[in-house]
Amino acid sequence: MQQIPVFLMLGMLFSGKTTFIQDTLADPRMNSGERTLLLTCEEGDTDYEPEKFAVENLTHVTFEDESEFNAVTLAQLNKKHRPERVFIEYNGMWPMRKLYENLPAGWAVAQIIAFFDAGEFLSQNRNMRQQIYDKLTDADLVVFNRFTPQLDKTEFHKIVRGASRMANIIYEYVGGKIEQDDIEDPMPFDVNAPIIEVKDEDYAWFFSDVHEKENFYNGKTAKFKGTLIVDKRVPKGCVFIGREIMNCCEADISCYGFLLKTGALMPEAKTNDWFVVTAKIKLEYNPLNGEVGPVMTLERAEKCDEPENRVATYY
Repeated sequence: MQQIPVFLMLGMLFSGKTTFIQDTLADPRMNSGERTLLLTCEEGDTDYEPEKFAVENLTHVTFEDESEFNAVTLAQLNKKHRPERVFIEYNGMWPMRKLYENLPAGWAVAQIIAFFDAGEFLSQNRNMRQQIYDKLTDADLVVFNRFTPQLDKTEFHKIVRGASRMANIIYEYVGGKIEQDDIEDPMPFDVNAPIIEVKDEDYAWFFSDVHEKENFYNGKTAKFKGTLIVDKRVPKGCVFIGREIMNCCEADISCYGFLLKTGALMPEAKTNDWFVVTAKIKLEYNPLNGEVGPVMTLERAEKCDEPENRVATYY
């Protein structure tokens, strides 16, 4: 089946999605003859001006309600218009899961760009964290429009990196100046120390970085605090130790931990006991997921109190 590229534009109202798509479709270089389907899922303060589109073979469909954006309707549009590329201006309040579940067979997401009004973003992130996180997670590019010198790029950068380590970030200033994000992402612990000491508040970053850079951490030793987690698949002579991590909101809290080979070094313990463990990381077969990945071998363990914040976060 031929793949139909889908270009997703995400973000809240008044974030610049419509302007970007308007400018893109008005570019003569975009008029290469493909049948183009434009789907918009909200009405903002900017209207499309189709008379300025350079793309000639284009169909524009607007969804007034979330219930209309369903698999049946999208399949009908696909059959009727036979698009060769699709642009979607997605409603910032609609979950991404709904979009992914309803895309017709053959529609393949080619690029995801998330737009935000810089002056509203920090407030939106405080009050609508789940919706913001949902739009950042898979974004290839995050654009902060209407940026001003008074705003601290570090705050914006940290929020994006809490959802995605891969997204590129652009700051578009009032007046048109554009800056690429060049803030380095050092971990909040010394990854080159003989023993990597992970503070309680940095466990989420540690867990993610170990799994994103498995080869780098192979052979390193780390010290962190965790609790014993129940998992019937844990083999004899091992425990599963880690923390609960909140990705975006209280509804999205899960246990993330490491298989720890304890031998005879682990003090007597029961589920939900907390320990400070020092362990060596090695890439080997993990029976919990059936894959080769980071598995730890215990060097030292001490019982301790649970951390002040039981649930770890990225922010």
